[in-house]
Amino acid sequence: MCGIIGVTGGSGVTELLLDGLARLEYRGYDSAGLVLQAEGTLWRARDATKPSPLEGLRKVAEDAPVATAGIGHTRWATHGHPNEGNAHPHLDCTGRVAIIHNGIIENWRELRARLLESGHVLASDTDSEAIAHLVEEELATGVDLTAAVRAVVGELRGAFALGVVSADEPETIVAARRVSPLLVGLGDSEAREGLLASDIPAILGRTRTVWALEDDEIAVLRPGSVEITSLAGDPVEHPAIEVGWDLEAAERGDYDDFMSKEMAEQPQAVTATLVGRLLPEGILALDEMHRLTDGDLQAVDKVFIVACGSSYHAGLMAKYAIERWLHLPAEIDIASEFRYRDPVLDGRTLVVGVSQSGETVDTTEAMRHARSEGAKVLVISNVVDSSMAREADGVLYTRAGPEIGVAATKTHLAQIAALEVLALYLAQLRGALPGPAIAGLLDHLRGVPDLIGEALARDEAVAGVAARFVDTRDFFYLGRHVGFPVALEGALKLKEIAYVRAEAYPAGELKHGPIALIEPGTVVLAVATRNRLWDKLKSNIQEVRSRGATVVVVAQDGDGDSAAEASSPEHVLWVPPTEELFSPLVDVVPLQQFAYHLARAHGYDVDRPRNLAKTVTVE
Repeated sequence: MCGIIGVTGGSGVTELLLDGLARLEYRGYDSAGLVLQAEGTLWRARDATKPSPLEGLRKVAEDAPVATAGIGHTRWATHGHPNEGNAHPHLDCTGRVAIIHNGIIENWRELRARLLESGHVLASDTDSEAIAHLVEEELATGVDLTAAVRAVVGELRGAFALGVVSADEPETIVAARRVSPLLVGLGDSEAREGLLASDIPAILGRTRTVWALEDDEIAVLRPGSVEITSLAGDPVEHPAIEVGWDLEAAERGDYDDFMSKEMAEQPQAVTATLVGRLLPEGILALDEMHRLTDGDLQAVDKVFIVACGSSYHAGLMAKYAIERWLHLPAEIDIASEFRYRDPVLDGRTLVVGVSQSGETVDTTEAMRHARSEGAKVLVISNVVDSSMAREADGVLYTRAGPEIGVAATKTHLAQIAALEVLALYLAQLRGALPGPAIAGLLDHLRGVPDLIGEALARDEAVAGVAARFVDTRDFFYLGRHVGFPVALEGALKLKEIAYVRAEAYPAGELKHGPIALIEPGTVVLAVATRNRLWDKLKSNIQEVRSRGATVVVVAQDGDGDSAAEASSPEHVLWVPPTEELFSPLVDVVPLQQFAYHLARAHGYDVDRPRNLAKTVTVE
């Protein structure tokens, strides 16, 4: 959620911190701050001014001293209101120790009570501030900053990524992590700055080579050096991560916002996910699964998919494919609930975790639980060498490139494509489908990126439909079979960026309660592209029309019967037809556009929806 950056060495430290924080805005934040090491003191500035705390921080930083090192933070409030007093960095009682923290300290109340009893003065309502005072106590025993942080980490329960500086140890930043992601690196410039970040974009302009810390590891950053040790102090070596995309990919270019840019990139994102995996002879190749054997996958007798939000909807779409093509039972679980319901897992179970960032804490913990029960774990992630990818038995990358907008668009489609590829790979490996059937499906799949492009090209028509409903506050989304998860995703997008109440249902569920809410003026969006339950969906649409609802339908080109279910010809969102189980890749596009245009009509920031964060690193 929150953003972390640290820089030591070189010139222009303040500007590097501010620019790095700006590139982390997409993670979601409500306050921002930085601490600079300068002339033996710590200089702090914080801001929580709406709508952009970073703009306020830049103005304050115009008076900043020349710094040799510093740490910066964008905060998304969990403990304490989103105000300047709760903004990071936090200081100790002496004002000579500063910390930044992502995550949640679960034992913060007992730590805080102990500190208060010892005479410390805590100035915020956060769980994080206690860390600064704990470091202060350790330093008072005569140890150096690294030893102090190591001791404090041993006292903390929960999730954290930490950056700590002291006025008494110039040009030194000590970092630590547990669960929450944290990267370190060395700048490519002659100065070789030591760099710290919660996500790659923050430091991408300075280096393409980073190292990811593992749980309970400590990193000490100085100009020209990064030292990583275990909690016990033993040296640790990690393979370097070479970043394959550049800063331009994380910038908006000529688009009005990142969301429109990333929607436009969806054909390329899906193509990139398929490249090298669909071979000319019709055989799938998945070289990332080297940690899982063919024997492991052939022995699987049940599949679980665990995910959150849009990733969950992608997994729900995949459930239909897995059960049809593999004839295996497949369950889809919300990751935050998975391990608490005591799922029945064993060595013949394949658990697939889906996460854009590969750092979503609920999904990470679900994966860990699955492994502890002996299940085989496969992760689908967009971020190379993410925490989930490193811990899994196998990983399938979506290759969508950086997604800056908070609301998932191109990564959602890339996840669906990756899950479809996985299902076909397993069907091939297990002999669940004959070769010609797989080859035919692959031919269809190769053509899907072009169909996505055709759907995107109809944006103006979708905008015209959306304009009719600018003043509508309640929407129902309906679908059946694979149309249901498309409806769920469409409703989620409307809620996320347009702040409109939108509920999605399997259309057959209406008569079991929700239809009581249908009345004249209610707007219903129905995913009416052709699948095996299309005739039944038409009957469900008639049920809401007969009660006065205004109906908008997603229909395939030339399908007059589906279009006739709309309240008028102007209430149809047309899409090109495709194979039934691939149709979600195309059908969701106009629903993304519909939500986008409603949000823009209300003047909302589609890239940074209120109360939301791109990477959710707390439970």
